[in-house]
Amino acid sequence: MKKLFVIFAVLLCSVANAAVDNALVDKAEKYLNSITGLSGDFVQTANGKQQDGVFAMLRPGRVRLDYKNMPVQLIADGKDLYFFDKSLDQITTVPITSTPAGILIRKNVDLKNADIAVVETNEYKNSFSLQMNLRGQEGLGYMVVVFDKSPVKLSSWTVVDATGATTDVAFRGLKEKTNFGKDYFQIGRHKTVSTNGGDDYYD
Repeated sequence: MKKLFVIFAVLLCSVANAAVDNALVDKAEKYLNSITGLSGDFVQTANGKQQDGVFAMLRPGRVRLDYKNMPVQLIADGKDLYFFDKSLDQITTVPITSTPAGILIRKNVDLKNADIAVVETNEYKNSFSLQMNLRGQEGLGYMVVVFDKSPVKLSSWTVVDATGATTDVAFRGLKEKTNFGKDYFQIGRHKTVSTNGGDDYYD
């Protein structure tokens, strides 16, 4: 389970001399900044195995993925991303800024002038994709986000870590939603294993 968390937590290396279509970057940026919240289903493929579940996001900073057939939950509360292993009643945490979701749920998504580097774009009949990394974290892997064309809509993302391990997350039935419950993006008090060493508690 922890390997899934590590894959979600790494970002992205650039591809030298890759083509970037700024019009596609502008479309993605405009769309991401136009949405406040989304809810729908997802299918994750990693290590040859598929898992499905329910996805939700609320900008800025909040994401939740509930897996249907694993005792695993991923929640970002606006500051950190928590990997909750229900079978162990244990939470591991990393800063949301170091995750793929962190790029998509910022208060202001800037894909050209901030610390995000779009290093390649591709256009297809009904979709387009952007390959991105955080500047200064080249060599840790890369992320590809795919959008439907008409209308522009989040379709999937793929994260590849430094070892080449790939996690694909495809979204289904995404709809705009903002009326989540007050504590929907929170986890209660559980033991936390800190990525910086030493245990802590999150209320």
